Amino acid sequence: MKRRLLLCLGFLVSLNVLYAQGSTEYTGGYKIKFNEDGSKYLRIIAWGQFWGQYNDNVGPTTEQLSFSVRRARLLTFTQLNKKFMILTHFGLNSLNGNNTSPVGKGDSAQLFFHDFWGEWNVAKDFNIGAGLHYWNGISRLNNQSTLNMMTLDNNRQSWATIGLSDQFARHIGVYAKGKIGRLQYRIALNEAGTSTLDNRDPVVDGVTVYGGRRILGSRDAGKVFQGYFDYNFLDEESNFLPYKVGSYLGSKRVFNVGAGFFTHANGVVESNGQGANVNIFAIDAFYDAPIGDKNSAITAYAVYQSNDYGRNYNFGAYSTGNMVYSHVGYLVSGDKDKTRFQPYVSYQNRQIDAINDNASRFGLGANVFMTGHHSKITFEYANSKVGSANSTNVFTVQAMIYL
Repeated sequence: MKRRLLLCLGFLVSLNVLYAQGSTEYTGGYKIKFNEDGSKYLRIIAWGQFWGQYNDNVGPTTEQLSFSVRRARLLTFTQLNKKFMILTHFGLNSLNGNNTSPVGKGDSAQLFFHDFWGEWNVAKDFNIGAGLHYWNGISRLNNQSTLNMMTLDNNRQSWATIGLSDQFARHIGVYAKGKIGRLQYRIALNEAGTSTLDNRDPVVDGVTVYGGRRILGSRDAGKVFQGYFDYNFLDEESNFLPYKVGSYLGSKRVFNVGAGFFTHANGVVESNGQGANVNIFAIDAFYDAPIGDKNSAITAYAVYQSNDYGRNYNFGAYSTGNMVYSHVGYLVSGDKDKTRFQPYVSYQNRQIDAINDNASRFGLGANVFMTGHHSKITFEYANSKVGSANSTNVFTVQAMIYL
């Protein structure tokens, strides 16, 4: 009876303990303990991002000012021991006045699984898993967490296959992850999706289409292979979960250099009806460290990414060509438990083979941390331009809560 009372008290206390992402108030997270030492547990994470956005380049009947729920998410993972784990992650994205439904039954209003996988520990620093997972290749930003991004949102083209071969940046498949010394790695063999955002007909429309599995069948275009490797020169980052941190707010001293790839045999079909391979690779570097002794910090990231989606592929955010992207931010010195500021700047330039021209995006913004990443407001101005088209100017304010 005494043991049961202690477990109940531990459960109640754990619900009020918080875990730090730039705040001393958050020290353990919402964690339900199933034994006294907490080695058997269920961890719960919830977050929401809410946007107000002004866009100066919209249609004549579209309001320039809009509001939306950018993300509403719930993630849980649980272990009975260190030999295995199961993770679930579900929610919705970009709910706005154009896609809500009268009684909440429309497609955009529905919760769906972002992740659902099981993982087993095979040996020290070596795990394998299976399911709908986020152990991606290519770059750090293709494995980005949405809990602690430094910029308003992720660089869109870094999620290089979202909706083309996967379900919202996740594939169904098997993966292996671990580390050798200071080198961390993740590799995966996955199913490619039959249904994709690219529903064009390559022959009728005379373009390259990302629809290899849909058009050629799963025998020729059914699997994708991807991986990412990064060397941790300073503090080692955790690879317990796949989600890469965007800014540590001075709590770690990190310098990593990474490289990754994604390959999909016959992933696209060209205008002649023949399949062609998709090959994407990137090299990147990430630096995040405190400066001086007054809690200031710098966050910097740069990536070069080569995108080969087949000859002259061009579909929305995706295009065959090369890309460079970088961002840098400075956390202004101040008390960790008081309001803090982090101005930042970002820049992206893409070469688009199909139009023999470039696209660019410049972002200027600032984070206002009230309780680290757990309660923050982000302001960002972005200027985007594709080829000779008119530029687009967007101003966004985001309010975020993460528990």
